[in-house]
Amino acid sequence: MQHVKYDLGQVKRGSTVVVTLDKQANVLLMDSTNYANYARGRRCNYFGGLMKRSPASIPVPRDGHWFVAVDLGGASGRIRSGV
Repeated sequence: MQHVKYDLGQVKRGSTVVVTLDKQANVLLMDSTNYANYARGRRCNYFGGLMKRSPASIPVPRDGHWFVAVDLGGASGRIRSGV
């Protein structure tokens, strides 16, 4: 699936990831294992989901290496985003 990837590196539990969007999109916060599964089209676990408003805020549930993927859920088009 086409998506925009943000590698956040190590992030502490309790931090908040803030994502700006120019239109509604799926915003998925994932650890490295789940991001690898997502990128390969496999089942994965994530925090977040469809965000209809910007900025979107997602709390980080535990310390670790985190990624954000932004996608249009299979719809065509482009999205501008920032983390």
